[in-house]
Formats: sequence, C-alpha cells, structure tokens
Amino acid sequence: MPLPRRDLSSPTEWLLRARSSLAQARAGRLSPDLLYEDLCFSAQQAIEKAIKGVLVHLRVSFPKTHDIAKLLTLVDRSGLKVPDNVLEAQFMTEYAVETRYPGVSEEVVEEEYRQALACAEIVVAWAHSILS
Repeated sequence: MPLPRRDLSSPTEWLLRARSSLAQARAGRLSPDLLYEDLCFSAQQAIEKAIKGVLVHLRVSFPKTHDIAKLLTLVDRSGLKVPDNVLEAQFMTEYAVETRYPGVSEEVVEEEYRQALACAEIVVAWAHSILS
C-alpha cells in the first residue's frame, strides 16, 4: 500500500526531509563503493530542503531549483536576515548537479565531504531555529 503524500505546504515536512537527507550524509562512506560525491549530494539536498522549509514558513513562493544562492536571496528579500555562515552554503549548488555525473567535475575528496557536511549541519540547525 503506498504511503500518503507528504504535505509540501508544511514547513515541518520540509524540515523532516532535510533531516533525512542530512542523516544520509552523516552516515558517511559505509562502503568503498559509496562516493563522496553522493554524500555531498545528500548534504546539498539537506540544505535545499531546509531553506525551502523556511520559505514555506515565510509564505514565499519559490521555483523548482537546486540553486542555493537563489533560494537564499528569496529568504533575504522576505526580510529575514540570513546569517553569514548560512550564506556560505551557496557553494553547495555544485553538488546538486555537476558532481553527480561522471566526467563533469573532478572527484570529490574526503575533506570536501567534511566541509559539505559541516555546512549542511549549520543550515539545517538554522532552519530548525526558525521553525521552532
């Protein structure tokens, strides 16, 4: 039996999905077959979903996009001040597309993964503080 669809108009549902993506990223490289690129994609998804949850909370419409800078600009235009450490997440957009396909970018290394994970932790915590 299929599960009921989640309510995308609920900020808490977006945060739930952000936390799920963050948990995937936190799991780390459980196997040598698991690429850092894929872990960084999960971290990027956590950030994207967390920001979209904030936008839903603010009642701000947003396009279907993976562009973190564009999403953060919408938050800023709403009047909510975006902290500098959250603004730093803009670099994470590259993990949404470029690193997911062979030959498009260089291999992601462990240090980059750790930076992406730390960034996701910051953004999800920020979103949680707004939605709490």
